[in-house]
Parts: sequence; structure tokens; C-alpha cells
Amino acid sequence: MMLKNHQEFYPFGVTMSPDKEIGNVGGWTGEEHPPSMDLINLLRKSYKKDGAEGKIMACALIYDIRTIPPKQTEKTDAVAIDLDHRDGMSITMVYPYKLNEEKIPVWGEPFAVAGKNLIFAKQKNG
Repeated sequence: MMLKNHQEFYPFGVTMSPDKEIGNVGGWTGEEHPPSMDLINLLRKSYKKDGAEGKIMACALIYDIRTIPPKQTEKTDAVAIDLDHRDGMSITMVYPYKLNEEKIPVWGEPFAVAGKNLIFAKQKNG
């Protein structure tokens, strides 16, 4: 919706509490137009804190990127969704898109890459 209406969006997120309550998350740096990376870092820091305190069991961080999809040679815009779970699952889903003449996103083939496990502390075995 944001891409269709504004051709861009600020990073935002979603969390799931241990009792499976879903929460929408936005960031505020104090600036009216902060750099996206500042918001991404702010949200990741908040997720790490909430994960360490047991307040969340899963989270998603959604942001706009430029990437080269598999079997292609040129960069394109894409929406990235970092998904992390306290049990160790970490994956990034990538949804390439191009804006058509009417500035409406036309979605390409989505793909997944291994996540970076940045949110939840690694579990020790035994």
C-alpha cells in the first residue's frame, strides 16, 4: 500500500509475544526524515532487548532494498523481510518489484536467503 501510494516506505516491524499476541512496531529517532538504516538499527536494538527479556518470541523487520535476484544480472528494488524466532530460525524473504508507469508495484519472483540471527541469543545445547 505504501509503495502504491508513495513509491517508498520507512522500515517497520511486527512482533509476536510468547502468548502469540501480534504487535506492529515503528521507530522514532527524533528526526522527521531519518535515514532508513537508523530506523533499522533502532528496531533491531529494540527487538534484541525484548527478546533477551522474553517479551517477544518472533519478529519481522520490513524494509526497502536494492538487490540482484537469482538468475538476473541487474539490481532491482525489493522489499526485504527479516524473520527471526527465539528457537533459532532466521531467514530473509525478498520480494523484488518494479514500479510501472502508473507507479504501481509489479512483483517479481520472491526468494529467501539465510538470516543473520541478529535478534535472539544463540541457545546453548545441554
